[in-house]
Amino acid sequence: MLDASSPVSRLRNLVRDNPTQVRWLGAVVGIFLLIYFLPAGSARFDNAVLEGIRLTHWYAQEHVILCLLPAFVIAGAMAAYLSQGAVMRYLGPDAPMPVAFGMASVSGTLLAVCSCTVLPLFGGIYRRGAGLGPAVAFLYSGPAINVMAIVVTAKVLGLELGLARAIGAIVFAVVIGVIMHLIYHREERSRSKANARGFSADDDGRPLGQVAAFFGLMVGILVFANWAAADSPAWMAIYAWKWPITAALALLFGWLLWARWGWPAHWLLPLGGAVAMAALLAPSAPELAFAVGIIGLMLIAMLREDDREWAEQSWDFTKQILPLLLAGVFVAGLLLGRPGEEGLIPSEWVMMAVGDNSLGSTFLAALLGGFMYFSTLTEVPIVQGLLGNGMGKGPALALLLGGPALSLPNMLVIRTILGTQKTLVYCSLVVVMSTITGYLYGQLWP
Repeated sequence: MLDASSPVSRLRNLVRDNPTQVRWLGAVVGIFLLIYFLPAGSARFDNAVLEGIRLTHWYAQEHVILCLLPAFVIAGAMAAYLSQGAVMRYLGPDAPMPVAFGMASVSGTLLAVCSCTVLPLFGGIYRRGAGLGPAVAFLYSGPAINVMAIVVTAKVLGLELGLARAIGAIVFAVVIGVIMHLIYHREERSRSKANARGFSADDDGRPLGQVAAFFGLMVGILVFANWAAADSPAWMAIYAWKWPITAALALLFGWLLWARWGWPAHWLLPLGGAVAMAALLAPSAPELAFAVGIIGLMLIAMLREDDREWAEQSWDFTKQILPLLLAGVFVAGLLLGRPGEEGLIPSEWVMMAVGDNSLGSTFLAALLGGFMYFSTLTEVPIVQGLLGNGMGKGPALALLLGGPALSLPNMLVIRTILGTQKTLVYCSLVVVMSTITGYLYGQLWP
């Protein structure tokens, strides 16, 4: 027995009585040791840091303004205008499963966005009352069941691999959602009852046609503004007209705000003029006009009592998600580098580990794909290059099924919405199912 007055006992009591200060001390010591022992000056470490910065720089230029800002605006609008009664009726825990999962999967598929852009939209429907299963199906289907990506996969990597990706992704969205629903059905039942308080069954808010047009136009702007080039004449024909189509949708959206939302013309017309002026002054940088439009839209919403919640909810999503995404993208670049470049983990190690169709290689491909960041359609040429360097077909399919749906920044944000446990379960399900599917595919069609 230790004497209560002994130094060890006193130290133990001090730790027990000051847990917060002890955690702070541990954090400070840990950060100091990390900085002290950084291998700064070594070629690989310095290059990996630059790769993290370059990937974050690329992400900020290519995705924040055109992808994330409109996604934050749409998510804020979901929280402000989307009828909670309708969400609970069609996507809630008590909704018929075929209806809920069908709507979630189809909605996600129509967006065809990357693993980061889908996050604010997922957060919006989940916060509004959607059940965990349908919300997760939506979360997976947005980046994974991208119709054009599947077509490009079949064209570039072969019909066999494209078909396997299409079938696997569609099945995954439903199966993962159903498993999450079954694991947490009691907790979801309690959340459903809590969400049901305070509104009636016929709480439909604005007329359905107005709401559908409102969200349809915003989603259309998001989709066409991010229409990427691809090796397809039909796809490229739309790509050539992406900005005129986006501008037309924006004009229709402005008209809807004036005619149905009651926004005054003397506010909307100057905003439209500012957007047009930005487009004329910087025709090679459409992001400028896009940013002017979004900022002006949110400023007007803030000035209107009826629409202030829209701006506030959009800002809440931005504060919650954007810093984590940027930090996650930097760490992903630091560890794995950009496509074709080196991070801390040598690419030779990756190729040696995924060069056959074994279970271990397939699991590693699914796991690494879960930490890498793929923007829309980029996973296809990356996998093409890996196959050319000796990657097995099984690991390739695992990467195609798990990679686009997950990424390190994606995981960090999901945790803030669902919590640590549900995030780990969701990510584990994606990795495990990708591994099993890729392994079986690699054994049957080596």
